[in-house]
Amino acid sequence: MVFEPLIFLGAIVLVVIGIVVYYINKIRVLSNRIDNAWSQIDVQLKKRADLVPNLVETVKGYMKHEKDAISMVTKARENMMKAGDMKTRVKADSEMSRALKTIFALAENYPNLKASENFKLLQEQLDGIESKVAYSRQFYNDSVLNYNNTITTIPGSFFASGAKSREFFEATETERKPVKVEF
Repeated sequence: MVFEPLIFLGAIVLVVIGIVVYYINKIRVLSNRIDNAWSQIDVQLKKRADLVPNLVETVKGYMKHEKDAISMVTKARENMMKAGDMKTRVKADSEMSRALKTIFALAENYPNLKASENFKLLQEQLDGIESKVAYSRQFYNDSVLNYNNTITTIPGSFFASGAKSREFFEATETERKPVKVEF
């Protein structure tokens, strides 16, 4: 008879321990998912940066008078490769996007460049990478939302001891503006 209350108490303790372990693990898994999502963005940004030298070399031969645009792409790539933390990478990514949009807009004035197989291939690869970057950003933001919701709502907030909300990936003000191309 004495064992029944102890068994009941033991069952309650096990359930509480299970809930605690579940939420602590869930928070860690969600945090790791955010880190992984950022890494996926980083991989795509690196692939894009690796294609830029080929694009610049292809464009140089056709766009002899567009040195500023070529220089802008080269500088943006250098900044991307040097970027360390997340904020710096986001800023460098924004620069790179603007520079590439400018090059592709300028390419409209160079029919031979547009017809170049090498340029077409590079443009297709960059378009594919841009799509992957956009998807990766969306996945990252979805992961941040899930994590932030878990650590700020009950019962997750009880187990989030010291966990801080993560920042969403947001477009910069310059990314929201249309690209200016001047001839």
